Amino acid sequence: MTKKVTTSVLLDMKQQGQKITSLTAYDASFAKLFDEQGVDVILIGDSLGMVLQGKDDTLSVTTEDIAYHTRAVSAACQRSFVVADMPFMSYSTPEVTYENAAKLMQAGASMVKIEGGDWLVDTIKGLNQRGVPVCGHLGLTPQSVHVFGGFKVQGRDDLQAEQMVEQAQALEAAGIQLLVLECVPTSLAEKISHAVKVPVIGIGAGVKTDGQVLVMHDMFGISANYMPKFSKNYLQETGDIRKAVAQFIEEVKTGAFPSEAHSFN
Repeated sequence: MTKKVTTSVLLDMKQQGQKITSLTAYDASFAKLFDEQGVDVILIGDSLGMVLQGKDDTLSVTTEDIAYHTRAVSAACQRSFVVADMPFMSYSTPEVTYENAAKLMQAGASMVKIEGGDWLVDTIKGLNQRGVPVCGHLGLTPQSVHVFGGFKVQGRDDLQAEQMVEQAQALEAAGIQLLVLECVPTSLAEKISHAVKVPVIGIGAGVKTDGQVLVMHDMFGISANYMPKFSKNYLQETGDIRKAVAQFIEEVKTGAFPSEAHSFN
């Protein structure tokens, strides 16, 4: 079996300039396929609220939903690193966070992902002290969609961009071991990737991050809602699911994806 992906492996990949690949998965069949193809990180995203449950946003997803799908995904993964989203309001206080994070780790996650900036510093420290690795998430944080007034690119003005760099550094100091940047300008994503030592995974954040993540339904062109600008229909290009995943991996590793057409200035 190929070497199991861990936080140490992901950090080594960043330091060696090797791009990290990540896809969402919600069941054992796709998780096994992605794992066998060599996807580095599999995310059980609260995106399941939209792509599986047909909702307009992610807010109705529960910890129990994520735990159910995490059990299915983790059972199928031999190599890939498994990250589980903590859904809306499941980390509103440190105590609530610890209880919900425990459920996701017990379901098979290797790490939990939470959205937000320096207000999470104490929570992240507390999770680390309790043996729970954390992935941060900045930029367009979908659980805050109503605060943003829609799914909009973040960090386009200088002040907001500088604040996001500071937030990333604060999260790193608190103990995150991975960071997702969503829908931010390429130049800002590059700046943040250089400003922190932890690997930075982009989605709609340009090609200068340490890796890329896509929602599987988007990369197969089967999302019920719409195709985001930052995604690409690999199934349409290849006509085969395994070839689609292999092409995604190849294009991320070589820096061919995302192109300018899939990025924001």
